[in-house]
Amino acid sequence: MKQINREQLKKAGFNEDILPTKPEARNWNVGNYATVWMGSVHNIPNYIAIGGLFALGMSVGQVFAVIMAASVVLAIVMVLNGHAGSKYGLPFAMLIRSSYGTKGAMIPGILRGVIAAIMWFGFQTYAGSQALIILIGKLWPTFLTLGGDWNLLGLTLPALISFLLFWLFNVALIYGGLEFLGKFTNILSPLVYIVFGGMAIWAIRLAGGIGPILAYTGTGTSENQIVFFVAGMTAVIAAWAAPIVNVSDFTRLARSTKAQAIGQTLGLVVTYLLFAIASIAIIVGSEIAFGTPIWNVLDVVARFDSAFAIGISVLTLCLTTLSVNVTGNIVPAGYQLASLFPKKLTFKSGAMIAAVIGILVMPWKLMENSTSIFTFLSIVGGILAPVAGVMLAHYFVVSKTELDLGELYSKKGKYNYKNGFNVNALITTAVAGVLSLIGNFVPFFEPLYDMSWFVGIITAFILYSVLEMRNIKNAQFTNEEK
Repeated sequence: MKQINREQLKKAGFNEDILPTKPEARNWNVGNYATVWMGSVHNIPNYIAIGGLFALGMSVGQVFAVIMAASVVLAIVMVLNGHAGSKYGLPFAMLIRSSYGTKGAMIPGILRGVIAAIMWFGFQTYAGSQALIILIGKLWPTFLTLGGDWNLLGLTLPALISFLLFWLFNVALIYGGLEFLGKFTNILSPLVYIVFGGMAIWAIRLAGGIGPILAYTGTGTSENQIVFFVAGMTAVIAAWAAPIVNVSDFTRLARSTKAQAIGQTLGLVVTYLLFAIASIAIIVGSEIAFGTPIWNVLDVVARFDSAFAIGISVLTLCLTTLSVNVTGNIVPAGYQLASLFPKKLTFKSGAMIAAVIGILVMPWKLMENSTSIFTFLSIVGGILAPVAGVMLAHYFVVSKTELDLGELYSKKGKYNYKNGFNVNALITTAVAGVLSLIGNFVPFFEPLYDMSWFVGIITAFILYSVLEMRNIKNAQFTNEEK
């Protein structure tokens, strides 16, 4: 294996942020990984997704099974795709070169690290600001009437102030660095358990106990039960399509592969267990108590009698949204922009640019039409699942977990493939992406679209493995003839 010379690479234009993590900086332990994704589970969009499963006719048992099955699959994929990060200290922006090529890596990198990340960043920032409005309004009621009918591009003055304040909180966390983020999530984790556990208990009491909730059967469905179940899992996992791809940005800080493997597995499965109990209790309990389902967890909070309970609950929702926004959106955007312009941008300057663009896309406009935003996210998810499949196939099947770092940072090394592009990776991504999304346009293939994430990652894994192994055999045959 060709060893890297950090000083030479810096002179060649690679900044410290996209070089392999130094051994002394790899200090995340099991606890860090057990808590880092907690905010990504307990947030408003996830509760709405679970409400959607009930709306489709699922029973309590089916929803619980879907959530837990999805959490196990998610943990496995996150640990596997995080292996290269923990072994080599590589960020996603450089790891992706091994499968797509030095130039080809820009395609999945831009899709995940720029387009999807910035759109999600803006969306989550606005969602968090809505919780912040409630919090400020409880502390200062007059705030909600500031500006009267005044608005800027569709935002009232309170909404604009809350949005900019929440945006500044995100920026502050960027400049705090990933070390601060690790400490932040450790502080947040007990709050999450207390608040959402309390909300679940409150909903159970309103419903008259756990019995009525467990007895909730749903309306049922006439669809294929297997497809229906996998489609439900897809709905849960789809929100993770982007973090799955760039999980090495976090596992590159791991003390060991064992630490990230145990930490992520415990964190995701245990957190989803609590999430399953809390979300089912809150959604079904509120429907039983009030006669109508309440999909938005903020609406549930607003029904609390205690001002303190409202305040601590909304604060926790703000913090969980802040956590997922930084870990899942702004971090990959910062790294990707830094890799695209290594001589001009660092992680922090790239992240700052992404944060500014997150304002310019006016995410509140996207939320005015839920169909458009979810169609966009479904398309991005359908493309990113094949990227994850290609990455897993290349690392475990083709490379057998062995990467040459010297070649990876070389513009003319073996990872340059053909003029910087690995044609097999691009073909695989296109084919798997089409199979994942075609059902959105052709009714006959709708079951594939309902299971788009699974279709994308499985198709890509198999197809890329076949194409690459065929190339290897052809190369061996040619060498034997010589």
